[in-house]
Amino acid sequence: MAGRINDEDVKAVRDAVPIDAVVSEYLQLRNAGGGNLKGLCPFHDEKSPSFQVSPSKGLFHCFGCQEGGDTLTFVMKVDHLSFSEAVERLAAQAGITLRYEEGGYNPAHQRGERIRLVEAHKIAAQWYAEQLATSPEADTGRIFLAERGFDQSAAVHFGVGYSPQGWDHLTRYLRGKGFTDKELVLSGLSQEGRRGPIDRFRGRLMWPIRDIGGEVVGFGARKLYEADNGPKYLNTPETAIYKKSQVLYGIDLAKQNIAKTSRAVVVEGYTDVMACHLAGVTTAIATCGTAFGGDHIKILRRLLMDNGSARVIFTFDGDAAGQKAALRAFEDDQKFAAETYIAIAPDGMDPCELRLAKGDEAVADLTEPRTPLFEFALRQIVGRYDLDTPAGRAAALDEAAPIVARIKNSGAQHEVAVQLAGMLGILDTQFVVRRVAQLARWARERGGKGDPQQGRTRPAGQEWAEAPRPAGGGPALTLRNPVYAAERELLKLALQRPELVSPAFDAYGVDEFTAPPYAAVRQAVAESGGAEYGTQDPQEYLVRVRDAAPDDAVRSMVTELAVEPILRRTVDETYAGTVLVQIRRRAVERRIRDIQSQLTRLAAGGDPAQLAAVQNELWVLQQYDQALRERGAQAL
Repeated sequence: MAGRINDEDVKAVRDAVPIDAVVSEYLQLRNAGGGNLKGLCPFHDEKSPSFQVSPSKGLFHCFGCQEGGDTLTFVMKVDHLSFSEAVERLAAQAGITLRYEEGGYNPAHQRGERIRLVEAHKIAAQWYAEQLATSPEADTGRIFLAERGFDQSAAVHFGVGYSPQGWDHLTRYLRGKGFTDKELVLSGLSQEGRRGPIDRFRGRLMWPIRDIGGEVVGFGARKLYEADNGPKYLNTPETAIYKKSQVLYGIDLAKQNIAKTSRAVVVEGYTDVMACHLAGVTTAIATCGTAFGGDHIKILRRLLMDNGSARVIFTFDGDAAGQKAALRAFEDDQKFAAETYIAIAPDGMDPCELRLAKGDEAVADLTEPRTPLFEFALRQIVGRYDLDTPAGRAAALDEAAPIVARIKNSGAQHEVAVQLAGMLGILDTQFVVRRVAQLARWARERGGKGDPQQGRTRPAGQEWAEAPRPAGGGPALTLRNPVYAAERELLKLALQRPELVSPAFDAYGVDEFTAPPYAAVRQAVAESGGAEYGTQDPQEYLVRVRDAAPDDAVRSMVTELAVEPILRRTVDETYAGTVLVQIRRRAVERRIRDIQSQLTRLAAGGDPAQLAAVQNELWVLQQYDQALRERGAQAL
């Protein structure tokens, strides 16, 4: 059984790996003001970025779906890891050796399953690459690459390897590295044979498939020998770490340039990606044995940030299969905010063939956007009908008009509707324009019947109409209520700038916070050593507050308050004092009202001694309230 990771080592990992560096491996981040960064949330679909990262606090929070936490939480959620697996992954990146309690450190037996599978793939990729570089048998693979314009340096750059033709070369090698037969089968590197596990890939050219974080999670294997009865390309089967609909070949190499240039080029094969990158098109990626779909779009959208200038260019073969793939890609076009284009090389060549025939410049020229994907789709549709007959023109319009209605830009939609009328030979242009406009309106109305919250984001740093629902359910907190807004602001100060509110904040009672979720956060702060502890070790303070939260709802609220910008451009002691006084005065006013109600009851026949004591308490509170009004924070 795996030992528990030493707490000091967990803290060291949290401190060593900046959260913005980790998150940037998965999505593009931009300045959000106040020292925060923002991007499109990787945990739900959204059109405007509501996902914020606070590098100084080591926390992230999405104001759309309420996911939040620290660096470890992000890695756990985005890669579906256990806590120990997330710690181990980040520790490996930071070069930290972990200590395990309850039995000591035994890396062969104590790492999580996912970590073990990734490690097996990493070792396998290195072994395959060595075989390609040094094995005489791999000469067939080297010739295959050379014939397509790839030398040894290109193979090294992309990690291309070779799997020997024997039954169990890799299996025996990985056993020698400490992997069990069960792990090898679970990884997809081996498969069950008559006498135990054998290699899944034999006598093939191997492309390592990496996730967006750069970890090898699978392989694409190309047949080299006629005697091989398998398919031309054989991919890793679905495993705990490899889902073909959720990986893009080359994304690890292309992600920075995709984010930098707001452009992505989608090609069809591994050699096409290689050809593009070597020709200078370093934003090229490809799917791995499956059609380009919704999960692939999510990956790209987080890198492109959906700005208006973003471009996605699809390159498909000019044959029927390529045209079919292009139309299939267009079906998901509306999931992009980016403009989508199609590029088909002359003579139907793919980028690899084009580079061989005409050089790098021809590949770079191919990927310059020319034909919008919707225009290509329209021409394919219109071309299937007999436009010489009224019935043919009407049928073509029925199929093509919804395509035009899906164009995002309304001005472009009108212009393309006019073009469609010309393509169909319909003289009444306005009839086609009205038809498209009607379909677009119906589509918007149908969309409006869905989740009314979908696509809504709240601008960070503004006084919002609603806050997340309180812990335990109940109505949403309305921040139009100045009491709730002030309580929220004070908690943000206590979590983000504890030095400005300590030690006064620590004397505030939980009952001074009228919103139940805010009271729960105040209690968590108290149980973590108070705001005063936050002045000594800010990051550990936030970890302790989150750990002290009684449930996930309160924990999420803590993260949100720690990341949400404070509603003041200049955050100083004066502003903090003003908020402290607001909360205390409201608490005093509530107590005064309670005492006045008690006095009314006592005056009707209560105990004179008790009446005098209550009157004295009222006088003291009224004096305190006056002092707060006149002297502000100095009276606290």
